[in-house]
Amino acid sequence: MDSKIEILTTVKVAYQPDLYKVVDALNRTLKHDDLMFGLSLDPDDPDTAVFTIYRT
Repeated sequence: MDSKIEILTTVKVAYQPDLYKVVDALNRTLKHDDLMFGLSLDPDDPDTAVFTIYRT
């Protein structure tokens, strides 16, 4: 079984406390379309979040 994850796009946005809820909803809704969404804090700026879309 060969699992490959491809990054489709990455965007930096202003961090908001409830942003993870959007990412969770996207992951639950679109996982059957082989899409996965990630969210992390920018290591250089704690007020910026990094949103990434992957194809699995």
